Amino acid sequence: MITNLQDTVTLNNGVKMPGFGLGVYKVEDGDVTVKSVTAALKHGYRSIDTASFYDNEKGVGQGIRESGVPREKIFVTSKVWNDEQGYESTLQAFETSLEKLGLDYLDLYLIHWPVKGKYKDTWKAMEKLYNEGKVRAIGVSNFHVHHLQDLFADSKVKPVIDQVEYHPHLTQEKLKAFCEEKDIQLEAWSPLKKGRLMDDPVIARLAEKYGKTPAQIILRWDVQNHVVTIPKSTHEHRIQENADIFDFDLTDDEMKLISNLNIDDRTGKNPDSLDD
Repeated sequence: MITNLQDTVTLNNGVKMPGFGLGVYKVEDGDVTVKSVTAALKHGYRSIDTASFYDNEKGVGQGIRESGVPREKIFVTSKVWNDEQGYESTLQAFETSLEKLGLDYLDLYLIHWPVKGKYKDTWKAMEKLYNEGKVRAIGVSNFHVHHLQDLFADSKVKPVIDQVEYHPHLTQEKLKAFCEEKDIQLEAWSPLKKGRLMDDPVIARLAEKYGKTPAQIILRWDVQNHVVTIPKSTHEHRIQENADIFDFDLTDDEMKLISNLNIDDRTGKNPDSLDD
């Protein structure tokens, strides 16, 4: 379990990744993204998660350059979008992302969603990028167990990450157990369920007990569950606040109380109902 903001988890290929980072989903490109990234890096974050679909890779790259933090100390993730999938188009999408970011390499590149009939060819392209050293690690996002098993059947490189919607209303226990068994790191997007958990009585009671915000309680639950977490915020004080979760521990009983809030409720699509 990570014990501070710059602590890392070791992925199955030996690459070390910060266990906590900034997500920039739907953050407006330009000044808003630049300021979010520079604020996060100023306050000790060392992991930034973007995607071609977010349309803010240019701002992320600019924020990294303006931060003054050396590139090699920052872990940068991007993702290939659904309409970019396939072998040749993935290779092109990667180069486009790299160009927008203004970087020489990515630390992590993910398949954004398991597009039926395409994600295996997409993965072959990602294996090529990985073998050529253009990306330090490759993984997937929004893959169920059966998607991972299907990928394993024809792949040479195992994904290091499965980034999925994960919060107290969607604990993904079967997927989490499978990933742990296969040494694939689970990573949470929308860890705060877009703010919809803030009034939950269990969360509120624990927030009062520890003198923390409801968001901090949920993010601490993530960390103690060994799930890499990338909360989004565009406000500097909130970016700093989200990371202030390393000075307390939830008890085993409190962890169970939060996990028992699970109702298998998603804010995003179920990957099985994804349009082709």
